[in-house]
Amino acid sequence: MNANQFLKAVSQLQGWRECAFLLALAERAFPNYALFADAVGMKSGGKMRQLLDLGWDMLQKDATEAAIPQLLTKLEALSPAVDEYDAYGVYPAFDFCQLLEQALLNRLNPNKHRATDASHLATKTVMDFVEMSEGEGMDEDELVRLFEQHPLLKEDKLFQRDTLLTLKRQRTPRDDFVSQLRLDAANDGVSNLGISLEG
Repeated sequence: MNANQFLKAVSQLQGWRECAFLLALAERAFPNYALFADAVGMKSGGKMRQLLDLGWDMLQKDATEAAIPQLLTKLEALSPAVDEYDAYGVYPAFDFCQLLEQALLNRLNPNKHRATDASHLATKTVMDFVEMSEGEGMDEDELVRLFEQHPLLKEDKLFQRDTLLTLKRQRTPRDDFVSQLRLDAANDGVSNLGISLEG
């Protein structure tokens, strides 16, 4: 599956599959939030974990429309304000919040397509991190080469593509399927930036 085929397939995601794709992206990015929250003493990692778990729960049962705005309000309260922190970690943490927000909004308004933007955002988180950690002083050509060859970006591409193919093959969001999808996305607690909750 080349890049164009992948983007086309993502743009065709609908319903529970689109929501599951968004949740999988958020799940993979969760350690970025948890580690940042821990590092700056926000003490909100556990609450955010609960929100993400509720998002997964809603995939298999109809969420009451009243519940989702409440979850979105909680998410907003737990999201870090980017301009209030000096640490780079606030950016991947905030990106995670945006991914989870898209998954929740998907349940509120399933007719608005969100997966394409979310896919770009998840990849951009990795690109920004690679550029920040390894790309200093590089010109554009060198950066492009760095991105093309970087294991984290290869891993991100593979994860997104595999998740997409898995979703396309599945007819209904059965419990065992969703559990496996979550497990794969959680990646043993290692995020899309290669950082781990186990530390």
